[in-house]
Amino acid sequence: MRLTQWTDYTLRVLMYCAATEGRVQPVTISEVAESYDISRSHLTKIVQELSAQGLLETTRGRGGGMRLMKPAAEINIGAVVRATETDFNLVECFDPAQNQCRLSSHCYLKGVLGQAMLAFLAVLDKVTLADLLAEPQNVVAMPQSRRRAAAQPVPGLPDAVD
Repeated sequence: MRLTQWTDYTLRVLMYCAATEGRVQPVTISEVAESYDISRSHLTKIVQELSAQGLLETTRGRGGGMRLMKPAAEINIGAVVRATETDFNLVECFDPAQNQCRLSSHCYLKGVLGQAMLAFLAVLDKVTLADLLAEPQNVVAMPQSRRRAAAQPVPGLPDAVD
């Protein structure tokens, strides 16, 4: 699975806004564009879409910019990817209207790739925007939002490793 540039930039904008959440001044498109060396006009379209989806609050004019509309811990990465990706057809046979493969009736590749896609999305569904700002090794082991639900250590036993 490869994410489109649109999704990549969408995640970058959200992460940048989350990382600067406590700041007095809102984040500007120019600031994000300069930080990531991305086209300002391309980011403008992404910010408009994120605003329409209710993820960003935008303010025009002097002193304007953008902020997250809800806490980073409430923004699910799986949902963001599903909303921004337009094509989850990894191979031709995923789309019955376009399928010309002669092996489809006795090929298991479609099922295997379908399971892989579901596993990919299942991992993203367990991660919030806030988790992406944590230490990378902990995010992979167990997202911050899931650690809260983990059992407390038992006195006398070694602490569990993530």
